[in-house]
Amino acid sequence: MSIAAAAKIAGISASQFGRLERGEVQQPSLELIYRAARAVGLEASLKFYPVGSPVRDKPSLAALERFAKLLGVPLVLAREVPLPMERDLRAWDGRFGPRAEPASVECESHLEDIQALTRRIAQKQRDDPGAGVVILVLNRTAHNRKVLAEHREALRVQFPLDGAAIARELRAGRVPKAGGIILV
Repeated sequence: MSIAAAAKIAGISASQFGRLERGEVQQPSLELIYRAARAVGLEASLKFYPVGSPVRDKPSLAALERFAKLLGVPLVLAREVPLPMERDLRAWDGRFGPRAEPASVECESHLEDIQALTRRIAQKQRDDPGAGVVILVLNRTAHNRKVLAEHREALRVQFPLDGAAIARELRAGRVPKAGGIILV
């Protein structure tokens, strides 16, 4: 599609459309951006990002605290366990269990990109030979329950156990024999 054709659909001049496309319009209005996007078959989307340095992991920290309360004696949750690679800034949100059979914990307060999440965890497992089984801890929210209901079977290979089985083992002071997902 030519710039002239797209500009006509958007209701602006071809030169203005060209400047917008090249990022030369200093402060384009949202209306202009949406009209130009729609003219070329795109749907514009606005997303807000937090600024400053407020603590944004409060929901995850609360979920980890609820998870830690499930651990029976002798299990104790260690927090922010770094991967054993020099200069690697990644860490597990937690780890518990005996050194011979540990379990690593990843906590998500709001499920979004399931594929990105599973890849990120698989990479940590690959890079940390001492990871043991991995327990995915999720905040018990309507959104997370809905996402899990829709995608649970796709996650089953990497996280075979469900929450009730994990909770039974944890309360008994045992590390589950396989990874899984638990809502807390």
